[in-house]
Amino acid sequence: MRTLKLISWNVNGLRAVHKKGFLEWFRQEAPDMLCLQETKSSPDQLPDELLNVNGYTSFFSSAEKKGYSGVAIYSRQEPVSVNYGFGDQRFDSEGRILIVEYPEYTLFNVYYPNGGASPERLRYKMDFYEAFQECAREYRNRGRKLIVCGDVNTAHRAIDLARPKENEKNTGFLPEERAWIDRFLADGFIDTFRLLCDEGGHYSWWDYKTRARERNIGWRIDYFFVSDDLKKQVKNAWILSGVPGSDHCPIGLSIAV
Repeated sequence: MRTLKLISWNVNGLRAVHKKGFLEWFRQEAPDMLCLQETKSSPDQLPDELLNVNGYTSFFSSAEKKGYSGVAIYSRQEPVSVNYGFGDQRFDSEGRILIVEYPEYTLFNVYYPNGGASPERLRYKMDFYEAFQECAREYRNRGRKLIVCGDVNTAHRAIDLARPKENEKNTGFLPEERAWIDRFLADGFIDTFRLLCDEGGHYSWWDYKTRARERNIGWRIDYFFVSDDLKKQVKNAWILSGVPGSDHCPIGLSIAV
């Protein structure tokens, strides 16, 4: 059994964060796997130094719409297989999903939708949650151990955002969004950060416009989940709140596999 260091980060534009020292930070952290969300780019728009990072194999899932959504994975270990969606074009066309399989586990890197634009997008978000959960269930039914990371775009409990009362009617903290996380956890998954820390004040996203990061008025909407058969193998989970470059910060997981 070996211990892996995994990092997940919504970079809010891979080309933008590249100009802010991304590769230097990446080399310094040296994770076994780096999972990115909201890359806002396809491989043909990226320079070679982002496509081919020494010591890593990279995978990109891009939206059909240019400059939108997108996820990426950099992995030291070559996966057994890579899937770029749930098998439903309604969701897969937005470039939000990468599923990489290794002998010991399967990892989902997912950029879940934001439901704020319209009632239709909130419905899309909730449908996406259900499609993801059904896909995860299928892998679990095959006996696979799962690690799930990404920007879930919902704070689960009042402890997970600085101003819960003011946001009870806002997407990202709606009762139906929070109830879905309850259902997902009840399906046999663990929120790794809350497994180790039950204190408030720990966030992964801050609003740019109000300079909320300076005051730590944030939301914890980025997660590492593991299936409950990996619970005892979780060594550490953390939030890298001091890393600049995006309105989100990276999060980490140390796990034995």
